[in-house]
Amino acid sequence: MRMYGWKKYCLLILCLGATKSTFAREFTVEELALSKEKILSAIVKFEKTKRKHWSYVVTRYENEEGDITSSIEQYSPSNNTAWQLKKINGEQPTTKQVKKFAKQKQKQASTKTQAGNTSLKLRKLINQESLSLVSIDDKRIVMGFNVRVKKFGKDAMDKLQGQLTYQLDAKFIEQISIWNNASFSPMLTANITDLALTFTFVEINGAVLTKENKMSMKGSFAYFTEINETSLDSFSDYQYQEKIID
Repeated sequence: MRMYGWKKYCLLILCLGATKSTFAREFTVEELALSKEKILSAIVKFEKTKRKHWSYVVTRYENEEGDITSSIEQYSPSNNTAWQLKKINGEQPTTKQVKKFAKQKQKQASTKTQAGNTSLKLRKLINQESLSLVSIDDKRIVMGFNVRVKKFGKDAMDKLQGQLTYQLDAKFIEQISIWNNASFSPMLTANITDLALTFTFVEINGAVLTKENKMSMKGSFAYFTEINETSLDSFSDYQYQEKIID
């Protein structure tokens, strides 16, 4: 069952708020304040990354109730045709598939939802005031938050949790995870029993870029249709492009 691109929306247009975490142990006020400062700096670092200047390859995998699809796509901002479909389901794409792919990318670009790199707004994703410490060691800081997503519907309020991991050496947020602690209904007749989203990032010469987007979701739709979906987008072969074509 395809929920009209709802899982794409989950991965690409999340705008989250957060409330006080329910699973963090006690830390000093100074530790919490310093950790929040580091997270703010990491958000600024992410925002300053010139993501439009980076070419990359993205490998996509989806499994929707046993219907498995995959693709390998290449993005280059220095080419007239920014997106190229390299493979689909392990094979060379046909002319029809290439045209369909190009049309989809044009539509995504017009609605500003292209590329996993450009859609995440960490300043909206992470409510800095509500962050609470989970753990600290000599390599990482882990902070948690409860998640509220308006587009998931009122029923999802207080049923989603989040956690981020900050890498101390490179000074960036390397992972954000979101999951539900109870079933919720994002839309009429839909019920989500299990939801897990994970965003991981990589730091390259001071730039913070997407490494992977993962999603798994289980539930039901229209009472009788099972939802059992997983997807993985992996980004690789990053190259900085000095000159780009807007």
